[in-house]
Amino acid sequence: MIIDYLTIFPEIFPAVLGSSILGRADNKGIVEYHLHDIRDYASDKHRTVDDKPFGGEPGMVMTIEPLDSALQSLDIKSGEDSIIILTDAGGKPFNQEIAKSLADKSRLIFVCGRYKGVDERIKELYDIMPISIGDYVISGGELAALVITEAVVRLLPGVIGDIESAERDSHYNDLLASPVYSRPSEYKGLRVPEVLLSGNHAKIEEWRKEKSLFRTKEIRQDLYNRYLKKGNFNK
Repeated sequence: MIIDYLTIFPEIFPAVLGSSILGRADNKGIVEYHLHDIRDYASDKHRTVDDKPFGGEPGMVMTIEPLDSALQSLDIKSGEDSIIILTDAGGKPFNQEIAKSLADKSRLIFVCGRYKGVDERIKELYDIMPISIGDYVISGGELAALVITEAVVRLLPGVIGDIESAERDSHYNDLLASPVYSRPSEYKGLRVPEVLLSGNHAKIEEWRKEKSLFRTKEIRQDLYNRYLKKGNFNK
């Protein structure tokens, strides 16, 4: 997979992309990361990428020309299994289902929004998918792009040694994960549930499913309802 980032702050990315799972994916040749400074595509000597919005609204808007030029420079080929993602507070809420669909692509292109957003016309020039990572506002889309990258890359074959571990994560199948424990088996009078120490794998799996359903129903009723709507009525 190739992942491109169009940003005015490329210096944000290297430390995260070079570390942990994301760094290992790059070292293994599973993913290639490419940073593109949008300011390099500005037409004036000051490398201007923003301007005041029409209509007198306060704040600034990322202008269309540098964005268009930056996207054109990527030479996105017709028929290429790629997708352009705009990190946008007004976008579609990101979830595990979207992460799985993005993991099937061969190329992800992130346009990292800033200021009040990007000139709306860029969405008419290109087939762009706006994505939001939550119902809150941060200063720019760089961190959002990295969050989405982490969620997607860890699903690619060969990135995580034990893919079953990823499949047991919260949200993978619309459920929160069951509680987890490690050594020691007792700490300050608190014991690990006996079933997890029993070695009975069938009982352990039954316990995990039960706790996963209970947690989801108690904490995220919306996820639980979605899980049931998908036909899991006997669970």
